[in-house]
Amino acid sequence: MAQLETSPKIRARMSKQRSRDTDIEMNLRRTLHAAGLRYRLHRKPLKGVRREADILFGPARVAVFVDGCFWHGCPEHVTWPKNNAGFWREKIEKNRARDRDTDARLAEAGWASVRVWEHEDAVAAAERITTLVHERRGGVGRPNGPGHSALRIHADR
Repeated sequence: MAQLETSPKIRARMSKQRSRDTDIEMNLRRTLHAAGLRYRLHRKPLKGVRREADILFGPARVAVFVDGCFWHGCPEHVTWPKNNAGFWREKIEKNRARDRDTDARLAEAGWASVRVWEHEDAVAAAERITTLVHERRGGVGRPNGPGHSALRIHADR
């Protein structure tokens, strides 16, 4: 990929973009914790592979990635910048390819990969994750019974 010269203004703006502890990630973590799930943060699920999951459930072998709509090319919300369009399209397409490769490597190693888009509802994503983690731990049904009452705690945040 060609190096792109950036102005100090753009560099300052880009350095403020969070890659961790985003609003959706924090809401998702709070909701999962309220549901009784415990997890590790920002860990590499596979040794020797430089990919880090945002939330990791080791015993269940579930890796959760909270993806930004711009950076990971959300099919619903991707917007292609007009300035340096070629650079950005190539950058985002490489991110998408890396995400697919990560998912494939994890699946090959027996892990389940969950992708949560930044625009998703944290409670709905937590319900998906909770069900998957519980199933992979050998449980039957849902851990909190009908309605997932613990998952409703943070619905308004």
